[in-house]
Order: sequence, then C-alpha cells, then structure tokens
Amino acid sequence: MTRYEDTERTFAALPPAQGRGFARTWWGRAWLRALEDAAMDASQVKTGRRLARAGAVGAVSVRPGRITSVVQDRDGTAHRADVLLERLSDAQWDHFVDMAIERSGHVAALLDRDMPPHLVEDAATAGIDLLPGLGDLEPRCECGAWDHCGHTAALCYQVAGLLDQDPFVLLLMRGRAEDAVLDALQTRGPAPAADGVSRPEGVDAAEAYAAGHVLPPPPAPPVLGDGPGVPPSLDTETAPPPGVDPSAVAFVASRAAAEAHRLLAEALREGHDRQPVDTEPTRAQDAARLAAGGPGPDVLDRLAKGSGRTREALTASARAWRLGGRSALSVLEDEWPVEGDTLARARAALRSAWDEDERPSLQAHGNRWTVVGAPRQLRLDREGRWWPYREDGGRWVPAGGPARDPATALASMTLATGDEL
Repeated sequence: MTRYEDTERTFAALPPAQGRGFARTWWGRAWLRALEDAAMDASQVKTGRRLARAGAVGAVSVRPGRITSVVQDRDGTAHRADVLLERLSDAQWDHFVDMAIERSGHVAALLDRDMPPHLVEDAATAGIDLLPGLGDLEPRCECGAWDHCGHTAALCYQVAGLLDQDPFVLLLMRGRAEDAVLDALQTRGPAPAADGVSRPEGVDAAEAYAAGHVLPPPPAPPVLGDGPGVPPSLDTETAPPPGVDPSAVAFVASRAAAEAHRLLAEALREGHDRQPVDTEPTRAQDAARLAAGGPGPDVLDRLAKGSGRTREALTASARAWRLGGRSALSVLEDEWPVEGDTLARARAALRSAWDEDERPSLQAHGNRWTVVGAPRQLRLDREGRWWPYREDGGRWVPAGGPARDPATALASMTLATGDEL
C-alpha cells in the first residue's frame, strides 16, 4: 500500500512581499490568526512579518505534522525553524471524507483549490479541526526561543501564501497528501446507478470499438485567419430602402465578422470543450458589444436609443465590455447586497490588502466600496474579483480590469490615471 502520509512537498523561496498582504483566502487568514493570537510576544510576530516581507524565508518543506525552513536574520545569520501541527487520526480522516462527499459541490471546490467553509465548519463540529486554533502551532527554532520567535513567525507568514494557492498544503500538514485525499474521495464517492435504472440509448464506445466498427475520420478543424474577413461593400449608387442606413449596415457587418473570428478562435483553443456555454446576450448587452467596436456618432446614437441608454451611459457600457465582456458589464450595471461568507471574505481581503498605515478609508454600499474623499471606488463581482472605478462628471465609470487583490486593483487605476489617492 502506498504510504501517502510519508509524502513531503518542498516549495521554492518566495520573492519579497512588499505592498501586499500575506493571506487573501479566509483559510489563509485563519492560519495567521492562530499564530498572532497565540504568540506571547507581539514584537516577535512583527519581526517575523518583516523578515517574510524581506524574502528572508528559504525553501519551505511541508510534511505531515511539520513545516520547516531556514530563515535568515538581517545580519545574515541563518536559523532552522520548524512549526509542528497535530495530525488527524485515520478515523478522523475517514469521517472527513464522508462529509466531503455528502454535500454537492464540496469535492468540486477542493479540486478547484478552494476550501468550502461549510465543510470546515461541519468537520469542526464533529471534532475534526482542519484549521489550527489557539496554541496549535508549536514552534521549534535553532535560536533557542521557547515561544514563537521571529524565525517561526516568518515561516508561518510564508506558509499562509502557500495555503492561499493550494489548500491541499493544509491537508498534507494534517496528515494526508493530495493523492491520498483524492483517491479516498473517488473510492468512496457516489455508487453507480443500480440495475433497473434507465440508461441512455446507444452503443457503448468500447463495445463498438471491439466489434470492429470503422468510422470515418473527423474533418480537419478550420483554419483561423490572421483577422476577421472583410464584408462585401454596399452598392452606394442605388438609393437604400427607407429606414436603412448604409453606414449602420456596414458597421454591423464588420462587427459580425469580428465576432465570428473571435468565436472561431475560442472554439479552436485547447480546453474549449470544458468551458461553459454562453447564453444569448440581451439587447442591452449586444448594444454594449457593438458600441465597443467604435462606431460613428450616428450609429452610437441609434444603439443608445435602441437599448434605452443615453450616449454617455452606452459609452461607459462599451468601455466595460472591452475590459471584460458580460462580467464587466454586470459589475457596471448591477448593485447587489454582499452578505454572509461573501461579506466576511471581502472584509478580510480589504483588511489584509494593505498595511495598517497604508489602508485607505472606504465606505461600503452593497458590492461597492468608495474611497472617502477621493473619486475612486472598488466593486466586487460575484466571482470574488475587484474592479476599479473612477468618478467622471458625476458618473462612475470603469477604470481598469479585475484583480483578486483589492490593493492591486486600486493601484492599477492609480497608475492608469496618473493620479494619487
């Protein structure tokens, strides 16, 4: 039997982390709370934070029950630092796997490198603590400190970033490698359909292949050109029918060619078959898409009137569409209440994105956080991304693309506009 519990993973040293928080996910922040709440000497925690920001933590070794690294002081002295965490028992792991497969979405979330809050809460209720609590992170350091020192604190701050990227690092510390967890989930997942349950009609692919049926090869994929084709020119010598604007028809034809080229490029991209299928755009969305193509004033006015917008509103919608399609347009037009776990994660992201003395003052309204005293705003979309906005003539307009980190989103807007907050 494979000894998954003996697996060790080593992560290369991370570069200095100036100007951003160490943990952005809720489980990464919970890890740091366990350190900061338990340390007897807060100054050692601050020293560890400075060392981690300076890139003083070397490669990190993660194995069941222990994380290890070599941390350098500012004078270059190196110390081996270890932090111990209790492993879960076999019975606890069995119970955890059972809970993971009970609720739809838990397994998919884990595979997407996300840690479902309800899974962690249910496990804790059953006595299975995945995340460390007060006193669970036990320090060991060559410097001889009996409590957390700057070296073990720096190691914990560095590991928070690793946990952000991959929650399976936490599961490994608790005693199970990723392969072991996935094997258990697959082995004990939902059973196949019982006899008597209707099955899709047709011949099984393996049976058809064994029977020797020979199918013709599929046609070769179409060749993607360097750009969209040029639509035929209109006959300008003949008067157009009443109500037909030749310039508008030419513009729609050129945008249709551009959209066809984009769709073909997406269809030929590797992994396209695993992407969700887009629904039909609404009239307002289609108007924003067309306006993003840069039509003339007359066509822009017709698009605005047809979609029930002013020209200024349609211009903002077109800018949003260029930045991110339907997702960006939804952020521009839809305001929604942020509640529950989503609100907790948003607030934690805003707290950790800046150091205490650098954090701007923000006023929240729904999914929109406005910088007090400045024409700047952050908007949260339903995928957890932050979009920068600026005020222009009494209207909030998109000022850049999305970012997972609110500080990055706000900084990108500052750089783009040349203003200072």
